[in-house]
Amino acid sequence: MILYLHGFRSSPRSTKAQRIRSALDARGRAGDFACPQLPASPRAAVNVALATAALEHPAKLALVGSSLGGYYATWVAEQLGCRAVLLNPAVFPYRELASQLGRHPVYFSDQTVELTGDHLAELRGADTPRITRPERYFLIAATGDEVIDWTTMAAKYSGCRQRVIQGSDHALSDFDRYLDEVLDFCDGLT
Repeated sequence: MILYLHGFRSSPRSTKAQRIRSALDARGRAGDFACPQLPASPRAAVNVALATAALEHPAKLALVGSSLGGYYATWVAEQLGCRAVLLNPAVFPYRELASQLGRHPVYFSDQTVELTGDHLAELRGADTPRITRPERYFLIAATGDEVIDWTTMAAKYSGCRQRVIQGSDHALSDFDRYLDEVLDFCDGLT
């Protein structure tokens, strides 16, 4: 199963989540995908991720996390010992999001999300200072990411498989070019 964890202000209707879902559907694997709506509270978000992940044995589970979802995916992968693909992941979201306190619209939705100081403290509590088994991780980082410095991502996931994309953006607008590589890693083929 692939468990997709979306980023801050995103939703299960994000473009990357839908691309992965469609690719699995086309391969006859419609039941192998989950993408829950993550709550604003980081503590609650990782609990939702863990509860969803519990539906599958860790050896058959792969996480794909985008931005803040990549931060969560790292924490969950360290807890469960499963694989994780990280798409422009947040590295220090308790610092990166400090200027975003307040209420914000959610992309692909008519809902809003509120980020509080308590949420920043919860993010700090979910920090993973060290990756224990780098072979379980695949980082995709764009040098054109306008939100998170790609060199910070590359340093955090040093020793992990990495694809550094020249240009692109935080949303990885050219994600389709890397979709097969992501799925192959999730399936343990690469």
